Amino acid sequence: MDFRLTDEQAALREIVRDFAREVVAPVIAEHYERHTFPYEVIRQMGKMGLFGLPFDEEHGGMGGDYFALCLALEELARVDSSVAITLEAAVSLGAMPIYRFGTEEQKATWLPRLLSGEALAGFGLTEPGTGSDAGGTQTRAVLDGDEWVINGAKAFITNSGTDITAMVTVTAVTGTNPDGSKELSTIIVPTGTPGFTVAPGYSKVGWTASDTHELTFDDCRVPAANLLGARGRGFAQFLRILDEGRIAIAALAVGLAQGCVDESIKYAKERHAFGRPIGDNQAIQFKIADMELKAHTARLAYYDAAARMLAGEPFKRQAAIAKLHASTIAVDNAREATQIHGGYGFMNEYPVARFWRDSKILEIGEGTSEVQRMIIARDLGL
Repeated sequence: MDFRLTDEQAALREIVRDFAREVVAPVIAEHYERHTFPYEVIRQMGKMGLFGLPFDEEHGGMGGDYFALCLALEELARVDSSVAITLEAAVSLGAMPIYRFGTEEQKATWLPRLLSGEALAGFGLTEPGTGSDAGGTQTRAVLDGDEWVINGAKAFITNSGTDITAMVTVTAVTGTNPDGSKELSTIIVPTGTPGFTVAPGYSKVGWTASDTHELTFDDCRVPAANLLGARGRGFAQFLRILDEGRIAIAALAVGLAQGCVDESIKYAKERHAFGRPIGDNQAIQFKIADMELKAHTARLAYYDAAARMLAGEPFKRQAAIAKLHASTIAVDNAREATQIHGGYGFMNEYPVARFWRDSKILEIGEGTSEVQRMIIARDLGL
């Protein structure tokens, strides 16, 4: 396999890298400290076409592919993960379900705004009492005439409460299968629908400039036509969405890990102790070398998973490997970068403090590390 980027891919990477350094970096620390959503950054990302990267031009996309999205996510996360996760969730969890499973009418209604970045969408899967047990969904939707009546709650839903959030897709129990298991379906719920309440944003350890809320549905009524895909196919739909999303999260994690390398090199050259730069010390050199090793190998893992997905080959195991490995080394690199910075690594004025706080969620969101190990083991026949 040749994992060298094409000229077009390399150009995209450089464009997003420059944007992250010149536009995101100067403003994100203030948003992070104030826990505010960076609308001005998101608007510029929309104008750049980042929200439409992996979608065809017919539906308003840029005609790229999922790997292009991953390259963009990596470069954004080298500077900030809140902005990166906003893009990742908006594309792979927000717009992608409509693109993959929606009717032409649903695509025409929602995709133009979602792919331009004019609007965002959330993916209502996780619930307060289920966590990784997505099959234990308690939210229910009952068909009453030509309407679905939804009752239940969702937790930790990204992009669900911004001023530009247009809708969320919600997984709900819509009946019982012949074998007695729950029939799960996915339903589109527009923002502002009566009975749909967005709770105040969480007080989070990291990703504080991203948007995350708990959602409740109390006799929330939407048209029957808002069913996304076939009734009873909700479980299969979100498994496909999560498999793809794990590659994107791996790319984001690699970006954070590489950002830790970037900041550590810079600091090691600038910081003097005992009359010389601390980067002259082999202990520091070896730490940074190990950090680069981890970022490089994790990058190859997500490149491989993305290549298999785009080739139409099975990629579930490779996506789980990429997500597991990349999230693990992101936490490792954030810890080491903080250590290299010493006391300054504990100060929020330095990016590594933000990286340290942002890294842990990567081992939890879109499938915990334990779930990834389960997926890998099962795919090996165990």
